[in-house]
Amino acid sequence: MANKKALVVDNDFFFMEFLAELLEARDYEVIRAYDGKEGISKLEQENVDMILVDMIMPKIDGKQLIRFTRSKYPDTRLPIIALTIIEQMDGLSGIDADYFIAKGPAEKMAAHIDMVLEKIEKRLIPASSDEVMIQPDNMIPRHITSELIQSVNFQQAIIESIGIGIIVVDRDARIITANSLALDIIDKSYDEVLNREAISVFPDNERPKVMGSLRSVLLKTESRNMSIFVNINSRRVRMIVSLLRLGGEVLGWDIGLCVDPGTLINGKVENKLNGE
Repeated sequence: MANKKALVVDNDFFFMEFLAELLEARDYEVIRAYDGKEGISKLEQENVDMILVDMIMPKIDGKQLIRFTRSKYPDTRLPIIALTIIEQMDGLSGIDADYFIAKGPAEKMAAHIDMVLEKIEKRLIPASSDEVMIQPDNMIPRHITSELIQSVNFQQAIIESIGIGIIVVDRDARIITANSLALDIIDKSYDEVLNREAISVFPDNERPKVMGSLRSVLLKTESRNMSIFVNINSRRVRMIVSLLRLGGEVLGWDIGLCVDPGTLINGKVENKLNGE
């Protein structure tokens, strides 16, 4: 009988090997992914029996990967163990993992993971509304870490509520996040856009124009952004393309989307644009 497969997604090499050793001791075949983008690719290439994912990763984090998994495979209740830090334990509502385990001393964490694996192997999976949170005793949240998490959450809230569609594109031209309004405008679900080539979410006849705008902004470094119009589902959409920079390094692109109200036929998008 073939071994069960576990997908482990963590950008920390040493922690990855720690998890892999625990799983292999229980006869799991470990599929390794060192960030959320690679995790999505592995998930689409392999049939896995379980996912262990770190919540804090660059670009596509654990929350996004879990959302992608539940959206893409709604009929398969794949067991998901989310690994986090104690400072995050109070802010995990709405994240559809089955078990949350706070990182801590290796021996205690190994015992917690083994306990959860035993439950999963016995098919003791909690209901989606009854996630189980496990954390080491006597660990005190660090104030500075809590403040950093609050800052990240605040910035994510701004992107979600800003009033225009936002798509963030990595340097390899693949999408690493999109807010709800952007998904409404392009009429795609979350799993249809995450880690996809940015031009692929636009209509075929508009893709050369979209690609041209990405190239133009990248090559014309004196231009902060450029604006074009594209047609999506019989609607005229203004697309503003900007380079995403951190210091002097180019990390990718930001794409802003705003529907021309004169061509709206989708009431849901119209209401959101009007702030209703």
